[in-house]
Amino acid sequence: QVQLVESGGGLVEPGGNLRLSCAASGFTFSSYWMYWVRQAPGKGLEWVSSISSESVTTSYYADSMKGRFTISRDNAKNTLYLQMNSLKSEDTAVYYCAKSGGSGDMDYWGKGTLVTVFS
Repeated sequence: QVQLVESGGGLVEPGGNLRLSCAASGFTFSSYWMYWVRQAPGKGLEWVSSISSESVTTSYYADSMKGRFTISRDNAKNTLYLQMNSLKSEDTAVYYCAKSGGSGDMDYWGKGTLVTVFS
């Protein structure tokens, strides 16, 4: 069955960096768009970034993450990444990776990894 397992979250000071990973299994990883979505404490889900499935990928970011976050994927390792630089307190959230359902939707989600940016 499809499994998505995030890792790499933790505590970091403002201005710090973290790299999140999402290990995927149970499907042909290279064939699907993948997403990062986050949920801050007490708030709703917020789309963070998307990456295409082509061998030469295209990526998209929410405006507040452009220039600070980088999404990437290693299809040989079935792993999705999110490099987060210059972190801010407002980046504090649970970060989820999600798989595309093929129609712009997200049909499988991981359990998330918590990122806390504190000063």
